[in-house]
Amino acid sequence: MLKTQAKFTLGEVVRHRIHPFRGVIFDIDPVFDNTDEWYNSIPAESRPSKDQPFYHLLAENETSYYVAYVSEQNLVRDETGEPVDHPEVGEMFGHLSDGKYDLGGRLH
Repeated sequence: MLKTQAKFTLGEVVRHRIHPFRGVIFDIDPVFDNTDEWYNSIPAESRPSKDQPFYHLLAENETSYYVAYVSEQNLVRDETGEPVDHPEVGEMFGHLSDGKYDLGGRLH
């Protein structure tokens, strides 16, 4: 069954369900929209279904900042209330309130 309604929204702070990173959502694909090479690099036993929303995150872990592409099933809301320190957050988003950034950054 195709799921078309995204659980999370632009600006929302989320964390990965398994891996130790968190980030802020800056784009949403209604279904998988990346390369087969990327998809096949995920171990088969943990490979997510392509028929769900996938999220582009300005992500961070303890050692670096990067862009992540994550299936909805592997994300949970970040309940810490802490800001995401990724250097591009200020360019895309405004103020952080209740776990979500305003879409009023410098680009909007």
